[in-house]
Amino acid sequence: MESPLEILDQAEAELLAMDLDDSVNGLPRREFMFRSLVAAAAGMFGARSLGAETPQHYLDAAAGVWQTMQPPAQGAQAQPAVPLGNGEAPALQFMPYPAGTGALMAKLLRERGATAFTRSAHVIEPWVGAVPTDPEALAFLPAHRIAALIRARRLTSRRITDIYLERLERYNPTLNCVVTLMKDSARAEADAMDAELRAGKYRGPLHGVPYGLKDLFATKNAPTSWGSADFKDQTHDYDAEIVVRLREAGAVLLAKLSTGLFAQNDWWYGGRTNNPWNTNIGSRGSSAGPGSATAAGLVAFSIGTETQGSIVSPAIRNGISALRPTYGRVSRHGGMVLSWSQDRVGPMCRTLEDCAMVFSVLHGVDEKDPSTVTTPFRFNRALPLAGLRVGVDANAPKELVDRLKALGLKPRDIGARPTVAGMAGGGLNVEYAAAFDSYVQRKAKEFGLDLNAMPERANNNAPFGNTPPARPAGVEQGQPNPMAPADWNPRFVGGRTIRAFDFVNNQRRRLLLVQAWGTFMKDLDAFIASPNADIAPNAQTGHPCAVLPYKFDVPQFGGAPRANDSTPAPTYKPQPICAVITGNLYNDDLILSLGHQFQKVTDFHSRRPAL
Repeated sequence: MESPLEILDQAEAELLAMDLDDSVNGLPRREFMFRSLVAAAAGMFGARSLGAETPQHYLDAAAGVWQTMQPPAQGAQAQPAVPLGNGEAPALQFMPYPAGTGALMAKLLRERGATAFTRSAHVIEPWVGAVPTDPEALAFLPAHRIAALIRARRLTSRRITDIYLERLERYNPTLNCVVTLMKDSARAEADAMDAELRAGKYRGPLHGVPYGLKDLFATKNAPTSWGSADFKDQTHDYDAEIVVRLREAGAVLLAKLSTGLFAQNDWWYGGRTNNPWNTNIGSRGSSAGPGSATAAGLVAFSIGTETQGSIVSPAIRNGISALRPTYGRVSRHGGMVLSWSQDRVGPMCRTLEDCAMVFSVLHGVDEKDPSTVTTPFRFNRALPLAGLRVGVDANAPKELVDRLKALGLKPRDIGARPTVAGMAGGGLNVEYAAAFDSYVQRKAKEFGLDLNAMPERANNNAPFGNTPPARPAGVEQGQPNPMAPADWNPRFVGGRTIRAFDFVNNQRRRLLLVQAWGTFMKDLDAFIASPNADIAPNAQTGHPCAVLPYKFDVPQFGGAPRANDSTPAPTYKPQPICAVITGNLYNDDLILSLGHQFQKVTDFHSRRPAL
């Protein structure tokens, strides 16, 4: 490579041959070339802006840029790159609001003033009537009713904690939903909450209410396995932000609940987590443990996460209520990362009012998670339906729509939702691969594999199904292993080979999708479609949705039998069947309030599985 002076001499000779007139720019030819070369270098390499410096200053600047372009001198030690684990976020942040987060904040301030950023307290309604004496009846109470009993000091946190701990131990062999049972710390926390209440200190609606946590979140007093045998002894010296918020609100952590291997499906290193209504099938994933434990009455509520269906899918499979919130409303700090631009945290409960009660504590800005925002959240138990702008797709559950119409809803017909041609799953795979790069490299060394000559898959975006693939020697059957040489997991490996050019263009098309959905939703508060219709696009756009049971029937799980398959189709028992209400951005409170009107006049959410 030529030096700056050699490049300058060559350029000056070329200008001389073209008979460049110095009077055109008022600079001597050689000074003009200095300015031009350094201006180009500044634009390419971020050099300081140009002013009235002398030609020698330009030459010094050019030489500095030149040094950055040279390979290290022979024998010199290159500085190693800063190591990256699973949690370090990229500088680029996804913003679901089409005009950007700044425009959203300005809009909220203009329309609502500073109160838009003030957390609204969730007030629980008092308990009326006799208190159940049967432990199972207490266990299946909605979390907001347990909260009312504790607030009235008609039920102690220790008693309901002991009921849940006993049920977790009794039913876990059937459901396989518990990774770590935290008996000692749970009882100590419950006793502390009871003592505070006796002393007149009340922390709010979650005071003393027991819950379960998806085993993706860091906790000081228990391992965090991510569903993987490789991480089953992983410990942290800090608590995830949601653990801190729930503890400060008075909630009692009972157990770390199972997640599919690295948040994929319902298989983890301990086996498959099962659906309590139909134990012959899995709980779906990846919030498999929270879905199963909540449906079985083993916790008052639970916390799940979603990247692309991992709250919605197990909530539907297990027949419970849940909220997948608008992207950015809940801190992910201390949680395992799959996708910085799609991961979300949300409550999985027995009723939508429970979801509102829990979400009122979880949501809001956290400086440790730069994606977070604070926007208004006010649950309305008496939301009038007549004035709502709710769209209804032709495939929406008729039973749900008809009941809402009887309650005053005037739905609008909607058609197909927006799509953007050319979007690929590669963007998500790139995030998976980056988040787990250190793990992939470690496992590749263990297997003796060359990451530059990886095996290819026919479909780099295809997830594993419910039936795990064959395992290599030494790997327990029934555990999806993303690093098995014969079965590379596209989440962690396929994204390594995607060009940066394609990744950036995919994100540009993603913004077009966000904008198209902004146009589609501008005259809608929410819409109802078939349960799984919009999971994938809304994973990209960040829209919220609420899951709720709308009937009790035999579920239609699984596809048609394969040709030449003599295995009889599984039979299922009746269970709650769920619908999904999708909201406009930041309408989390509205969709919970809308679904609550349905739950006030139905009892599908209160049915119990027979275990």
